[in-house]
Amino acid sequence: MSHSVLNNKRQRVFGVILQYSQMALSILIQLIYTPIMLRILGKNEYGIYNIAASTIAYLSLLSLGFGASYIRWYSMYKKNDDNTGISKLNGLYLIVFSFIGIIAIVVGFILTSNVGIFFNSTYKSAEIETAKILMFFLTINLAFSFPASVFISYISSQQKFVFQKIVNIGKTILSPVANIIFLYLGFGSVGMVISTTAISLIVDIVNIYFCFAKLKMKISFSNLNWRLLKDIFVFSIFIAINQIIDQINWQTDKIILGKIINGTAVAIYAVGAQINTMFVHFSTAVSSVFAPKVNMIVSRNEKNMDEQLTNIFIKVGRIQWFILSLILSGFIFFGEYFVRRWAGKSYSNSYIVALLLMTPGIIPFIQNIGIEIQRAKYKHKFRSIVYLFMALINVVLTIFLVKIWGEIGAALGTAISLVLANGIIMNIYYHKRCGINILKFWKSIFLTLKAYIIPVILGVLLFKFYSFSSLFDFLIIVLLYSVVFFVSLYFFGFNNEEKEAVNKAVRMVLKR
Repeated sequence: MSHSVLNNKRQRVFGVILQYSQMALSILIQLIYTPIMLRILGKNEYGIYNIAASTIAYLSLLSLGFGASYIRWYSMYKKNDDNTGISKLNGLYLIVFSFIGIIAIVVGFILTSNVGIFFNSTYKSAEIETAKILMFFLTINLAFSFPASVFISYISSQQKFVFQKIVNIGKTILSPVANIIFLYLGFGSVGMVISTTAISLIVDIVNIYFCFAKLKMKISFSNLNWRLLKDIFVFSIFIAINQIIDQINWQTDKIILGKIINGTAVAIYAVGAQINTMFVHFSTAVSSVFAPKVNMIVSRNEKNMDEQLTNIFIKVGRIQWFILSLILSGFIFFGEYFVRRWAGKSYSNSYIVALLLMTPGIIPFIQNIGIEIQRAKYKHKFRSIVYLFMALINVVLTIFLVKIWGEIGAALGTAISLVLANGIIMNIYYHKRCGINILKFWKSIFLTLKAYIIPVILGVLLFKFYSFSSLFDFLIIVLLYSVVFFVSLYFFGFNNEEKEAVNKAVRMVLKR
């Protein structure tokens, strides 16, 4: 095995380790930071902040999915050792994304000037003015992120996952620390947005410096292949549709709640959605570092390509299943106490919101690597079309259900669309059209279920007969459940390869 292959493998391994380290750190910080933020801002201002953020988030759709397609075209040039083509690709992307950033500023400022359309008559004029300031800085932050994303994509293409994760860890620490300082100084949500924008710009500068100074990134603006832009657009348009769907599924609920009900309902939903977001991030930690490998397998087009991709699909999916099933089952048993203690008793409905979003989401979350396979094989169109219809159904259901059950109704609408699109339709498509042996995948998952008998019994008994007396008591019980869960998985759920990976990790720790 060549040195470069070994180095890339190490990058993936350490990238995953650092990604989960970042997530653990992020969760710890959120446990401390979020209650402070909620109490200083209050439900209504936090709700206004989320409405403003959700509105400006729609401007990210201006990228038209181009960013997600970068690695595909990079892999094609790299396979032929066409460094000139790569430098021109970089130049093309930088021009396009800079132009998109300018459009984002114009559109963002138009939305900011007409912010009143996103709020009903129950909001005060001072709250509308706050929303304007928030949207102004959020627009600036997003606009600069477009050209900066080209450099992030280049770092990913070089499989420098360790650097990426270290930078992200730094951002994970700095952002909430700066936000808390601004909050205690009395700047409220406006201070939060300003500090977040400043830190994002610093991180962007660090990434750009790394690309030029360490990776020797080349950018050429001469004789650009503008015809390639058409191919990229055709490929990316369906990724863009996926981004639209994500915005509808994860952002529109807040806007609908803010328009029909009030900022308080938005705040309660946002806390549940924040828990779900952390859950989602755990699902992408492994799959994200395998994207370059998937693209290289497809570009080589070997006879056993589908078998290789199925093995990656199963390997990554099982890892994600073990992690996410621990989190979801633990949240089912202990999440209600956690939400009440963490966010406050008035946020108790956030527990139900989070459960409605997390439970149906576990199916697509353990199959995230399938998205990269679809894109690499140019078979992502179907998913986009299906998800678009489901997203529209989600909007209709949400408007109807919000009027009946408020924030819980909004989450229920999203849950129904997730079950239909991800749980049923996409699994059939993976098997029939993408060359993934989905039956083999689910068989490998079902074979692990015997390992869940002991932890589930323990969880049910604790849920029914045990009352937490303190936060320390809660943490001890959660740790006990996690240990029992892992031990049961090790003996009854892991295959030989997974056991050996754990044994190897333990041996490395003991040696040190």
